[in-house]
Amino acid sequence: MTTETRSDLRLSTDRVIAAPVEKVFNAWLDPEMLARFMRPGPDMTVPSAKSDAREGGQFEIIMRAGDQDIQHQGIYKKIARHSQIVFTWESAFSPADSEVTLDLRPEGDGTHITLTHVTFYDEEKRDNHLGGWKNILEALSEAVG
Repeated sequence: MTTETRSDLRLSTDRVIAAPVEKVFNAWLDPEMLARFMRPGPDMTVPSAKSDAREGGQFEIIMRAGDQDIQHQGIYKKIARHSQIVFTWESAFSPADSEVTLDLRPEGDGTHITLTHVTFYDEEKRDNHLGGWKNILEALSEAVG
C-alpha cells in the first residue's frame, strides 16, 4: 500500500437529520451511539467503540466486515458544543493526518450536518470514504430518529 498522502484530496457530504442538533451532536461523542451508526457498509457491525470526548481525547472504533476487524482511531481536535467537531481519522485506509470536520446547525425541527474529510492516499480511497460516510450519515439518521 502507498504511504504517500494527498492533502489536496477532500470530500464533503451533507444531510438533514430529523432530530435536534443536541441529539445529533452528542451521538458523535457517545461510544454506545457510535457503535449503532458507524457502519459504512450494510453488512458491517461495530463490536467496540471507545471515546474520550474532550479536545485532545482519543477515540477508537472497531468496524467488522465479515470476519475482518478494521481499527479506526483519532484525536478530537475541536469540540464546539452543538455546532462543530473536528477529529483526526486514521485507519488502514486513511493516513494519520487525515481529518474530519462535522458542522451542525439547526434546520427546522432537525439538524443540517456537513461532513468534510481531507487528506487521503488516493482518489479511490477518497471515493470509497465518500460512500462510507454517506452510509454512516444514513445510519446516524436512523439511530437518532
